[in-house]
Amino acid sequence: MEHLFHKLWENGESDFYPCHMPGHKRRACGQLPEVLAKLDITEIDGFDNLHQPEGILYELQKKAALLYGADESFYLVNGSTAGILSAVSCVLPMGGHILMGRNCHRSAYHAAYLRDLEISFLYPQVCGEYDIFDGVTAGEVQDALDREPDVGAVLIVSPTYEGRISDIQAIARAVHDRGIPLIVDEAHGAHLGLAEGLAPNSCQAGADLVIHSVHKTLPALTQTALLHVKGSLIHRDYLKRFLHIYQTSSPSYLLMASIDNALSYVEKEGKWAFERFQKRFMLMQERLSACRRLRILPADPQRQDVGKLVISVKGTYLNKAPLNGKDLYDILREKYHLQPEMAAGSYVLAMFTVGDSEEGYSRMEQALLEIDSRLWRQSGAEDSDLFLYGLQGTGHGTLSLKTAWEMETESVDISESVGRYAGEFVNLYPPGVPVLVPGELIAEDTCSNLRRCLERGLTVQGLEIQNGRIKVKVLRNCSDRSQIRGSTPECV
Repeated sequence: MEHLFHKLWENGESDFYPCHMPGHKRRACGQLPEVLAKLDITEIDGFDNLHQPEGILYELQKKAALLYGADESFYLVNGSTAGILSAVSCVLPMGGHILMGRNCHRSAYHAAYLRDLEISFLYPQVCGEYDIFDGVTAGEVQDALDREPDVGAVLIVSPTYEGRISDIQAIARAVHDRGIPLIVDEAHGAHLGLAEGLAPNSCQAGADLVIHSVHKTLPALTQTALLHVKGSLIHRDYLKRFLHIYQTSSPSYLLMASIDNALSYVEKEGKWAFERFQKRFMLMQERLSACRRLRILPADPQRQDVGKLVISVKGTYLNKAPLNGKDLYDILREKYHLQPEMAAGSYVLAMFTVGDSEEGYSRMEQALLEIDSRLWRQSGAEDSDLFLYGLQGTGHGTLSLKTAWEMETESVDISESVGRYAGEFVNLYPPGVPVLVPGELIAEDTCSNLRRCLERGLTVQGLEIQNGRIKVKVLRNCSDRSQIRGSTPECV
């Protein structure tokens, strides 16, 4: 089958003159290099249409479905965000009831807002030693469905941002016993199920809708993703309707060719590439076991995704001062010129894929071993920083997201927000998991931990800094002082 990059290149080298969009006309303009401009086209003859694929794009999507074990797959050029919005929107009517992990990405909450959904939350267990949240279990899903019999769909995240993998097969059985669909945000697992030694992907494990960010763990350009559908519980016409709504009407052929390139690479080089990747990552983990102060979360193909390097600094000191995740992140970046994926309160996350070189592994090993040799550990100095990222909603005293996000808000000092309802999303970025959701009751420990986030230099979206004071948006004339005064909720 012809590859899209090759077809684009042939068109760019041909003598067809572009009397059509885009405006660069396949020529270098400003700093836009000609090599990119030549490949960037609109929906011209011979290149199909993503919103009604009948030619090369139809065939490429069929190839993706075959590779992942889906019934049907769709190219996404608006990232996994478009996939999550479409998946959630198509499975429930307006005002429906969804059960979803509290650690879902903001786009899932946006979908719930747009469809005015009632939300019930799943709160994953904690991997306390590393201050991260584990994957959702089938038992947790089953218990929640017993409590909420009117739930119409379930949405979970697996792998999590830090690489924790859920037992999707068992969860799918629990969900399907109720005759409802399971959506899996598998944005960080586009590589799963593609080689021996890796956990199966969620299509293979029985999920109904699965979203993959191709660019996160496969060699593709940023913003590329896939949405897979399997089984008879999904109304395909509804799904396509929402894909038309949430996807641009001018899809980038460069991005679509990048998806094709990544999947073709897996087909041709995958066996060798994934074998090399797994061996090299596990060798790095083995060498880093020599660390005596830093803690490295062990890889486990069925529970912890290979490629996610979680480095805990809990209880460590450097130059007599406690070390936090942002400190280690800055050291790796500034001294060793290693750019990690993200920093949290007590750990750093670094990602490795089939695209990494030997140099990348070696430099990370040497840097962490050298840093570890300069640290010391203080017994008992391991207070949890669990709520420095995500999952810190109170789980009670909440208003409807749709209602709350459309109410009038005011900005107040964070110290005055306790017992008030959040009026805006607040989250660390990355990964984009909300710490506060509009309509959630703000607790004292939430405020304390958000202050610590800012003190440690972490990026917090949704807060304002005015004259050195931290401001948070809350619902105007709406509060619940029961947590601090024993009174009842009151909204005006």
